[in-house]
Amino acid sequence: MPTTRPGKVWNAMLAGNERFVAGTPAHPHQDVQRREFVAAGQDPVAAIFGCSDSRLAAEIIFDMGLGDAFVIRNAGQVASDSAIGSLEYAVAVLHVPLILVLGHDNCGAVASAIASQAPDAAPLPPHIADLIAPIVPAVHRVAASGPGEPVSPGTVDAAEVGREHLRDTVADLLAKSEIISTAVADNVLAIVGANYRLQEGRVIPDVVLGLAEPAAEPEPAH
Repeated sequence: MPTTRPGKVWNAMLAGNERFVAGTPAHPHQDVQRREFVAAGQDPVAAIFGCSDSRLAAEIIFDMGLGDAFVIRNAGQVASDSAIGSLEYAVAVLHVPLILVLGHDNCGAVASAIASQAPDAAPLPPHIADLIAPIVPAVHRVAASGPGEPVSPGTVDAAEVGREHLRDTVADLLAKSEIISTAVADNVLAIVGANYRLQEGRVIPDVVLGLAEPAAEPEPAH
């Protein structure tokens, strides 16, 4: 069972993100000794489920190192079977106390989901269409349109779609995984949904469930 409280983990991750924002990263756990130490096994402090976007490198933006985070990524951080299975492994086998679901602004998967609902949208390749399908409900909620109704992409706030989809993803993890939902109910796992600002480099919490809730954000670095 996890021995580290999720609030402590989350505060440490926020502190690492502030170092990254300030341009003063400590680069912990990135030396030869750490590499040799973790070769025998892993004991990550958190699972990070984020978008595959090349600008969203999880360990870098939280100033973490080898063995610190169990990272799952796909385009648009969609709760696919493979992503959920990987997170269940992190919870049930590695006993991580925290899952971070990490979205970001200017997301290509979100933009594709919005564009796919235009009345003149060309059909997407099947695998891409399947990937972004879970984002489409957020598009229609933000556009205040019914499922299947055409949407004018220029009238839809992509940032709001991204936030809605982030919340949907957190809800999907709880609804589709008994392992994850039970761990949250038993107070051994917390889930944070957050958005990363590409230009600023800062991670902004949006959804907090479980024992991470009392954790306070550190003061911004000066």
